[in-house]
Amino acid sequence: MKKEANVTLTVPAQPEYVDLVRLTLYGIAAKMNFSFEEIEDMKVAVSEACNNAVLHAYEGEENGSIDIEFAAAEDELRISVRDRGDSFEPAARQSASSLHGKSIEEIQSGGLGLYLMQALMDSVEVNTDQGTTVILTKRRMTVEKV
Repeated sequence: MKKEANVTLTVPAQPEYVDLVRLTLYGIAAKMNFSFEEIEDMKVAVSEACNNAVLHAYEGEENGSIDIEFAAAEDELRISVRDRGDSFEPAARQSASSLHGKSIEEIQSGGLGLYLMQALMDSVEVNTDQGTTVILTKRRMTVEKV
């Protein structure tokens, strides 16, 4: 993929559809020549973002959806996961240094998923205007064979 290409997917905010997002990610990332390890990291991060939307965005609602956009550029993949449900306050984020030396009971619920996304991706942005949008970016580290 030399030019930027976008693939958009809208799925119900239900757990059984997260696998469809992961499969789509795998297909796009493999076509871009990401390594197996890079693809696995992205699958975990995008699963965390989708699971947050499934679990927290539409509490009490049955018709919620998640919009996922895969923007493939020459050397990076940007994945946007958006819901239109209740937003969370990203001030609850915890950095790697704030997690050291704490027991699992001391770590605030919800903070670990965001930490995991940050550890696995090159960039993580969270926007809480009109729902929540998580933008995950991964740059390809492998060199294409000519």
